[in-house]
Amino acid sequence: MGGVAEGKRGRGAQSKALVMIAAQADGRKIGRIRLARVPDAAAASLEQFIAQSIEPGSQVITDGWDGYGGLGVQGYHHEVKVLQGHGKDAATELLPRVHLAASLLKRWLLGTHQGAVHPSHLDYYLDEFTFRFNRRNSRVRGKLFYRLLQQAVEVEPAPYRALVGGKSDRPPLPIGGTGVI
Repeated sequence: MGGVAEGKRGRGAQSKALVMIAAQADGRKIGRIRLARVPDAAAASLEQFIAQSIEPGSQVITDGWDGYGGLGVQGYHHEVKVLQGHGKDAATELLPRVHLAASLLKRWLLGTHQGAVHPSHLDYYLDEFTFRFNRRNSRVRGKLFYRLLQQAVEVEPAPYRALVGGKSDRPPLPIGGTGVI
């Protein structure tokens, strides 16, 4: 995440945030999603996100990145899909749900926030998008409001200084922000 920038594209791009996306398969549609910013594309960072987001024993489909190599040992049924060709739609066909979730996230950030997302606030925006996305088909609006209030009282308050970039007395948040899912 981070918009158009000169230089390297993809996982090693400078001045951009690396965001992991897990999208549940629900037939041909997307079920629930999980999003989190990770510090790098090393196996330890990727495996920590997967352990926090996906139940062991689940099937995990990834691209051919070496950082996912240890998933089978950790109890996941790991399937690797490798990009065939270099057409403009090749990456979308590789992991279609992940690419759709990423494009919806980018469109939401651009449309709702006019692209003005400071990197220090990105985790909060990822949590909000995840919350909204996972409840998009909720038929019980009262329960949705109840869950929002429940999570609001369970999370420590964020002082104004911390929100606007000042120094805070609170310890830093874990990977993925507040954990509001």
